[in-house]
Amino acid sequence: MSVFARVSRLLGAAMVAGAVFLSPLAASAADAVTVFAAASLKDVLGEIASDWKVETGKEVTLSFAGSSALAKQIEEGAPADLFISADLKWMDYVEKAGLVAEGSRVNLLGNRIVLIAPSDSTVSLSIGKGFPLASTLGDGHLAMANTDAVPAGVYGKAALEKLGVWESVKGRVAQAENVRAALLLVSRAEAPLGIVYETDAKADPKVKVVDRFPEDSHPAIVYPAAVLKDAENADAAAFLSYLQSPKAYDRFTAAGFTVLARTN
Repeated sequence: MSVFARVSRLLGAAMVAGAVFLSPLAASAADAVTVFAAASLKDVLGEIASDWKVETGKEVTLSFAGSSALAKQIEEGAPADLFISADLKWMDYVEKAGLVAEGSRVNLLGNRIVLIAPSDSTVSLSIGKGFPLASTLGDGHLAMANTDAVPAGVYGKAALEKLGVWESVKGRVAQAENVRAALLLVSRAEAPLGIVYETDAKADPKVKVVDRFPEDSHPAIVYPAAVLKDAENADAAAFLSYLQSPKAYDRFTAAGFTVLARTN
C-alpha cells in the first residue's frame, strides 16, 4: 500500500470516529440537562450521568467531540446547558464571547498525555530530549488529535517541540478530529504509535502505554467546566455541583483523572 493510500485510510477512519458522540443516555425529553464535553470524557461521564439518574430520576444528554468543535457549536447557538473543555483555551473562547454564566466556571480535572502502541506491540521507548520517535515509527504514522485546534493534539505537539523531535515527525502525523479518534487508529493497529490522554489509554485494552510525557514538556492539562449563560435547564448548576461530589470523585479517579475541584 502506498504512503498516500495509508494516510488516506488513516484519516478516513479518523473522520468516521471523529463525529460527535451522542451518549445512549441521550434523552428526548425537554427537561434533560444537555452537556457538551471533550471526547476524552466519554466513558466516565456516561457513568456519572447514570449515577445522577439513579439518585435524582433526572436525565442528562451527553454530546462529545473535540473541545474546539464544541466551542464553535456553542458560539453558533447550539442548545447546551453545560460545557466541559479539555483545556483552558476553548473555555476562555466561550467565556470571552459572553456565553458562560457568571461565577459558574471551575477547573474540574487534570490529566496526562502518553505515547501508546497496539497492545501486542514490542516497541520500547523512553521519552526524553531527542528520543528516537521518527526511527521507531518506521514506515508508519503517528496518530494524534488535530495539532492546531484539539487540546490533546496541541499538548502533544507542544511536548514534541519541547523535546526536539517535532520536526522529524511532523510530516508523518495522522491527525484525527478528536483524541478518541486518534486512540482508535492505534487500537485498530492502523498506526503503530499515537499520543492520547492517559485516561484514554486506560479505557482501551487494545492499546498499551509506551511511556508518559514529562509534565514539564507541555502546558498543564486542565479541564474547566461551566454552566452556559443561555442554559435552559435549571438543573445545569446542580449537575455541575454533582460532578464535584464524592461519588463523581470516585468515578473520575478510577478512570485515571486528577480531580481539581471537589465538594465533601
